[in-house]
Amino acid sequence: MSSCVSPHHLVHQRHRCSGGRLQLQAPGGRLAAASHVPQRRRVASRAMSAEAPPGVAPADEPAGLKAAAVAEMVEEATVWCAVHGLVVGDRAEPRSGTVPGVGLVHAPFSLFPTRFPASFWKQACELAPIFNDLVDRVSLDGKFLQDSLSKTKQVDDFTSRLLDIHAKMMEVNKKEDIRLGLHRSDYMLDSETNSLLQIELNTISSSFPGLGSLVSELHRTLLNQYGKALGLDSKRIPRNWAATQFAEALGRAWAEFNNKSAVIMMVVQPEERNMYDQYWLINHLKESHGVKTIRKTLAQVEAEGQILPDGTLVVDGQTVSVVYFRAGYSPNDYPSEVEWGARLLMEQSSAIKCPSISYHLVGTKKIQQELAKPNVLERFLDNKEDIAKLQKCFAGLWSLDNEEIVKSAIEKPDLFVLKPQREGGGNNIYGHDLRETLVKLHKEQGEALAAYILMQRIFPRASLTHLVQGGVCFEDLTISELGIYGAYLRNKDKVVMNNQCGYLMRTKVSSSNEGGVAAGFAVLDSIILTDE
Repeated sequence: MSSCVSPHHLVHQRHRCSGGRLQLQAPGGRLAAASHVPQRRRVASRAMSAEAPPGVAPADEPAGLKAAAVAEMVEEATVWCAVHGLVVGDRAEPRSGTVPGVGLVHAPFSLFPTRFPASFWKQACELAPIFNDLVDRVSLDGKFLQDSLSKTKQVDDFTSRLLDIHAKMMEVNKKEDIRLGLHRSDYMLDSETNSLLQIELNTISSSFPGLGSLVSELHRTLLNQYGKALGLDSKRIPRNWAATQFAEALGRAWAEFNNKSAVIMMVVQPEERNMYDQYWLINHLKESHGVKTIRKTLAQVEAEGQILPDGTLVVDGQTVSVVYFRAGYSPNDYPSEVEWGARLLMEQSSAIKCPSISYHLVGTKKIQQELAKPNVLERFLDNKEDIAKLQKCFAGLWSLDNEEIVKSAIEKPDLFVLKPQREGGGNNIYGHDLRETLVKLHKEQGEALAAYILMQRIFPRASLTHLVQGGVCFEDLTISELGIYGAYLRNKDKVVMNNQCGYLMRTKVSSSNEGGVAAGFAVLDSIILTDE
């Protein structure tokens, strides 16, 4: 990121520990080149042994803070996580993804919030309701979705199956009178263009509204205690209401369905170590809205579900008002025809789907690329100012039938990202692998080209950061990605809700190309606004 937009972490300011208090010194400089990148350093913590094991030199003092000060904050932070539910299942415990309350560890987090310019924060928040409206409008144009994804369908079985379900709904003229979208648009600050650029728009299973909200509170708590010494104001951390506002949207959708005996059904994976993020929403729905939520896998929906003659979806004897997908976004979620049968069953019902099959398709990489083409947004939006705001945040996006761009990507692979039609992290292709894949695809000149899109690679400014995982604090060079949540609820012609509702900040080691927390590539973070 450029000098005026980089999310400098607090550790970019040098501190010393004096009399138990943190004393602020002058800001340190940015690490600009790989040759300046320090090796990852474990920071001593009172939550672990403060002394180096025999034969191992003690860890260097972390840049900016005395080890003892960091240790104190790490211990307070990890205890806070435990008592406030900022937890995930421990991969070392086999039952942690299936049995609630077994094998809990704190979610990985950044010890300090990331500095983020207030002007770009305002821009990102203003985009949320525009993207919400765009998703809804595009979802109603079935022909656009089918035509845009027609080549992808020929080479990508997962997208093909989704399109088949969508086509079946079009054939019977299936109407979704009540439409609910819980979205997240992800951005990075690009140092090359000094701008906020969109990574992707998620329309299914936008995770971490629960835990992301908690990290903001964790950082606010730490700065309430240490902020004065650090010269940082906890009030500059934006309030993050993602969990309560997602629950509000789900609760209002339940109310629009108008059946007080109905439940909300959360569709989940058979093993889910991120279940506590989901349970935060379930608790809010129960305590604030009096709504019961059930959790079911796709296989359970197929085994226990049926559609009554009037279209009502009944699962395990309970009428379902809203189907909220926290699974179903990856081919791995459909290991057999059983799971595909469940997806079709839900789509055929009168239950509100979050997302519907059409909303799901709007979030594909190919549709993102199509919407970035000249004059395409005008097909769906009338407001020229809104169109300009969206176009301003679009990164370069191209299909692989653009030979000039493909040639450029082969010559300079580090300037591009090759993206397949996949969600969930760990799927994108970079660098040498990108070049090899493009050369292979170019030689074959087949339909396989349609399975990918090329995207301009965004270059955020890296910062030195304290990362806490498994009770251990490390210092490493990182970059960050901001996700803005949006909630959209419509009943026929009435827009019931169209809001920006909270955010997710993820920080990852700069040497990692991927950014998913659940996939193990990143830590949860929050932001502190600056006037830069």
